[in-house]
Amino acid sequence: MAQKIESSLKNMVISLLVITLVAGLSLGFVQQVTKEPIANSKQQKQIEAISAVVPEFNNNPLERPLPQPVFIDEVKECTVYTAIKDSVVVGYAILATSSGFGGDVELMVGFTPDGKIYNTSVVSHQETPGLGDKMTTEKFRSQFIGFDNKTQKARVKKDGGDVDALTAATISSRAFCSAINKAYRAFCVVTKDESGHDAESGATKHNN
Repeated sequence: MAQKIESSLKNMVISLLVITLVAGLSLGFVQQVTKEPIANSKQQKQIEAISAVVPEFNNNPLERPLPQPVFIDEVKECTVYTAIKDSVVVGYAILATSSGFGGDVELMVGFTPDGKIYNTSVVSHQETPGLGDKMTTEKFRSQFIGFDNKTQKARVKKDGGDVDALTAATISSRAFCSAINKAYRAFCVVTKDESGHDAESGATKHNN
């Protein structure tokens, strides 16, 4: 009887090892097969987000020149993508993150070479449906088209700025503006614009 129990336990252990091995190999195979399509899908979404905020370009902003990380504060960094058409820089798409009411707000901000905002796109957010999530609407975002941080303040009017806040969603509006300001400061660093106006503090920034 003892020998039978020992034999059953041994068979069980062997079976579990075989199942674990097969499962591991299967997962590895599936991961390898799906790795490239997932990467291509992610790259395509990035290109689409960039295309939505800058003038037409014919380079690949994800390759050359390489995306440039710019640290704006100690926690978050902005990523700058350069859009080029026929060897001429037509714009910069800058990915910036700020803290909203429900979590991080990730914004793609497009600038023309003179520093004006061409367009914006909300990449991700966790804001309240029907309130803060209205930052994704064209009605709210359209006020930033042509926005010039050198002469305008990317702050809500309640805070002395030039931006109409979303109704009952001031925190979300402030998060959007904060991302705009971070993106602009990154633009100044990358383009070495030493006369860039810091709309958040009202001061003139000088980049070394």
